[in-house]
Amino acid sequence: MELKIIQSKIFHLRNCKVILDLHLAELCNVEIRILKQAVRRNLNGYPSDFMFELTEEKLQFVILQNVIPSKRHFRGARPFAFTEQIIPMLSNVLNILLSPKSKRIKIGFKTNNND
Repeated sequence: MELKIIQSKIFHLRNCKVILDLHLAELCNVEIRILKQAVRRNLNGYPSDFMFELTEEKLQFVILQNVIPSKRHFRGARPFAFTEQIIPMLSNVLNILLSPKSKRIKIGFKTNNND
């Protein structure tokens, strides 16, 4: 997985670097519904500053920033935004902890220069 592809999926929202659930699922070769189910089952285990559901206002901002072309990408569901800190936690839940993909995503957050 090329680092530039990962970095292109990371952007700033609420003063932190985030990646949307659909991009994270794509990068990890996990169905988005599986990712969302795992997140919802473990919601109490994730600090609120590590992930959040996008409000309508933030979703419009993401569309205007060309992160996604339209709301249709989410099929009516509100997307989650994940920070770098939650990647290891999600890796445990999704059994991708030892996956090079998980490690590359963390590197993508660290080397993303879209500050």
